Amino acid sequence: MTCNNKLIDVPGIAVGHKSLGDTGCTVIVAPDSAIAAVDVRGGGPGTRETDLLAPHNTVQRVHAITLTGGSAYGLAAADGVMTRLEEDRIGFRVLDTDESPIVPIVPAAVIFDLLVGDPTHRPTRDDGYAAAHAALTGEPDTRSGNVGAGCGATAGRLRGGFGQASMQVGEWIMAAGIVANPMGDVMNPDTGEFWADPRRKVAVDKLPAATPKLNTTIGVIATNAPITKAQAKRLAMVAHDGIARAIHPAHSPLDGDTLFCLSTGDGTGVDLQTMLSLSTHAAEITAAAIVDAVVAAEPGFGLNTYFELTR
Repeated sequence: MTCNNKLIDVPGIAVGHKSLGDTGCTVIVAPDSAIAAVDVRGGGPGTRETDLLAPHNTVQRVHAITLTGGSAYGLAAADGVMTRLEEDRIGFRVLDTDESPIVPIVPAAVIFDLLVGDPTHRPTRDDGYAAAHAALTGEPDTRSGNVGAGCGATAGRLRGGFGQASMQVGEWIMAAGIVANPMGDVMNPDTGEFWADPRRKVAVDKLPAATPKLNTTIGVIATNAPITKAQAKRLAMVAHDGIARAIHPAHSPLDGDTLFCLSTGDGTGVDLQTMLSLSTHAAEITAAAIVDAVVAAEPGFGLNTYFELTR
């Protein structure tokens, strides 16, 4: 197995985007299903189907995660994802028969991006369908920056985006795909150094004044390690430490920070030492994916970018 700092480094994971300029949606598909959990830390989350991810609830595996712009309106994109998965008979079988109705399990989370571009322009059911179709049938998508749900993302005083990171943890792969759209700064405003990567620095004298507004950082941590649903919950929890390392302040009342954890393993569980290693690296790859999102952002909509402030 090879790590290329991409979410699709995890076997059994596919990614599709629908980019709409000032907004968009990103779909992470597990065609053969995945153990899943979620942890919500922000004060203003926008989510769908997160209650069923609690370890004590019945459904153990999901088939896709939808990350979308458009604030609460963007949750409509998940309807299109369900429709596209149903066409391929990907979903939870209601009955134990080949003819059983199926229900694709597609939790979702949104970012607030209505102040970028046109506030009436939001991802729709058709856009979710298109992103899921791209994940299922298109070439492997490895892009970072202003694609999919990262199109309208802002990161404090800079333009944000969709970022990725991956690493080998023992015999397993861990990866993160994060839509970096925080209210807080990703760099120290006094020095210009990135909180999570001091090697990267922007020109402080070019930074605009901070303007608090509604925002949210959302994303997926994925692995092929055979963790249980409860262990996935723990990884989703500790991955938020990566947000806190990369963004100041993190988990504010103006953010809806939400992280999902997916495992394409068989769910039999891993031992304590493996969980310690996975937990450590979950935070690391989350922070790295946030940095990747901001570094890869492109100029647009009058927003400052890392690239422009380092020229």
